[in-house]
Amino acid sequence: MTDYVFPPHPQASVAVKGSGARFPVRRIFCVGRNYAAHAREMGRDPDREPPFFFTKPADAVVDNGVTVPYPPETENLQYEIELVIAIGKGGRNIRAEDAYGHIFGAGVGLDLTRRDLQLKAREMGRPWDWGKGFDMSAPITAITPWADVPSVEAGRIWLAVNGEVRQDGDLAEQIWDVQEQIAIVSRTMALEAGDLIMTGTPAGVGPVVAGDVITGGVAGLDEIRTEIGPRES
Repeated sequence: MTDYVFPPHPQASVAVKGSGARFPVRRIFCVGRNYAAHAREMGRDPDREPPFFFTKPADAVVDNGVTVPYPPETENLQYEIELVIAIGKGGRNIRAEDAYGHIFGAGVGLDLTRRDLQLKAREMGRPWDWGKGFDMSAPITAITPWADVPSVEAGRIWLAVNGEVRQDGDLAEQIWDVQEQIAIVSRTMALEAGDLIMTGTPAGVGPVVAGDVITGGVAGLDEIRTEIGPRES
């Protein structure tokens, strides 16, 4: 038995639909600006930029239905609804046509973003970590096993705040589809079972405040519900 100087942090995990077992999270990869309309609302031309990725720490995951406190150091907390792909079989240099064989399942997630910190970092040419990788920044529904996922290439993706729809798109609008994303990530580093890929968000991102309730979904998957609690002290 390995002896540690203090107890290791508990394994981050996500619920699995229809199972008492949980999906252990290893890493969270997020693709940036993967819907053309969202890229344009962020001031970028989607036709000229190759895909890029950033990461969140594994323990940023939050179960569906948990209240997330308004985080510190920001005055502009924003929502982004995303299809989440759970990797069940690792690999390096995965071909796009083989990518589906590496998927365990899919869920719905929120890429909560401290937008003011992200934009300040972008303007200064610095990493986005402070804007994207903060505590409890990745609420995710239970993962639906792959055999029960109707599609990850087409279907409605939407988000509402206090019942008012703010984002409403289709997975078919992704610039880089799920197969391509898996192939691209695996060329850069080996994907492993337990990795999650957050596949980008459609247009309509915007701010939330304490007391707001965010709901959203992807066709055929569980809906997400996250309430924003009081600001962390």
